[in-house]
Amino acid sequence: MMDALGIDPEKAIPLFAMTSDSTASDEDYYRETVQGVWAHLEEIDGLIASAAANWRIERMALVDRNILRLGTYEICHSPDVPFVVAINEAVDLAKRFGSDESGGFINGILDKISEITRKKKG
Repeated sequence: MMDALGIDPEKAIPLFAMTSDSTASDEDYYRETVQGVWAHLEEIDGLIASAAANWRIERMALVDRNILRLGTYEICHSPDVPFVVAINEAVDLAKRFGSDESGGFINGILDKISEITRKKKG
């Protein structure tokens, strides 16, 4: 699978890591997370759709949609990441890269997803 620019993750992740303040271990995290999101994309998008009342995924801003996918992946498939940490990191990304409303939008949807996930696990 390739991104919107036609770059596959095996090339894009090292490029991203080189342009960020990351360490080698961050590159491993990026690779695992991106591959995990793509492997579980249908499940993740289903959770986002069920938590995002009156919002279709394809109508969400690209940045918001992908931050939601990352956050949802961490909530559902990264047991070493507490829900609150996954949500806070996603909100921080949204504030940095999204619109003025992105932080609250991301927070609300990921909070609902964490509630759904807790009920399923508990």
